[in-house]
Amino acid sequence: MRVLLIKTSSLGDVIHALPALTDAARAIPGITFDWVVEEGFAEIPTWHPAVGKVIPVAIRRWRKNIWQTLKSGEWGRFKQSLRANQYDLVIDAQGLLKSAWLTRYVRAPVAGLDKHSAREPMAARFYSRRLAVARGQHAVERLRQLFAVALGYDLPKGMGDYGLNVERLVELPRKNPYVLFLHGTTWDTKHWPEAYWRELAERMGQMGMAVKLPWGNPVEKARAERIAQGLRNAEVLPKLNLAGVAKVLAGAQACVAVDTGLGHLAAALDVPTISLFGPTNPGLTGAYGKSQVHLASDFACAPCMSKKCTYQPTPVDQRRFDLKREWPLCFTRLNPERVASRLSTLLMAEELR
Repeated sequence: MRVLLIKTSSLGDVIHALPALTDAARAIPGITFDWVVEEGFAEIPTWHPAVGKVIPVAIRRWRKNIWQTLKSGEWGRFKQSLRANQYDLVIDAQGLLKSAWLTRYVRAPVAGLDKHSAREPMAARFYSRRLAVARGQHAVERLRQLFAVALGYDLPKGMGDYGLNVERLVELPRKNPYVLFLHGTTWDTKHWPEAYWRELAERMGQMGMAVKLPWGNPVEKARAERIAQGLRNAEVLPKLNLAGVAKVLAGAQACVAVDTGLGHLAAALDVPTISLFGPTNPGLTGAYGKSQVHLASDFACAPCMSKKCTYQPTPVDQRRFDLKREWPLCFTRLNPERVASRLSTLLMAEELR
């Protein structure tokens, strides 16, 4: 059986689809998935043994210059890629109009979430099979249920398996243990204060633990350099592609992450991780996997799910906190002392395994 999966972005969303592939491969021997995914994440599907062909799409880039996309023939070549193979089924696991639109170019039945289940209800109009999957569940479990109903097998019990071969990413023999700080994220409000990262790095140094800091753009690089400045135990990594970051992740003893796609990658690679949530809710999209610790703020307005903090500090807040260095204030409930304590417990538990 050959299935075309459409799950284009973002990094975390792409990773969330992997356990569903593992379920399907175990339930239906010989099933193969071709995967339509944003070009920046095209490497991730190749790590799963059930994936045959990866078809990169560049919706984000194409939107910026539609005329050039058509003129260059890039759009035409993409459509040819979709039509190059015969599929038994198409699964749109994104549930958005942009992903549903792509199904128009494939000659096969299309399964997707119904209008009550999809993130954008209008997307369901493009599907020949509209499937109900209850909201209010973690994204990984929703996708596992969607695949089980679409492909006709019983959903396996227990936690999903990402199905990745972690050992091939790890350098053997393992070098000195280290903790990875995943400090970069998209929303301004999801950033743990830089001063907190610095203090946590210092605490790790007192424990004799090395810290590594990856980065993906100049802003993140500058922040990593400030966090590591003058600390002998802290190392700012060179510029890495996604495969390079995955290799460093796979070799880490533990990670500390904000709400970011790389945190989901750490979970997929079975790396013990503490994820920090201020304005967002880990219940629906938190890192999913073994040894994943979610620390969520219980500040008065958290989780606000807002990209811009509108909280007005009280006079008590102004006396207690440094508003320039400890913003947004929801993260003051997740201070370096608390995080370091949980991280120490996590590291000790891993040593005893």
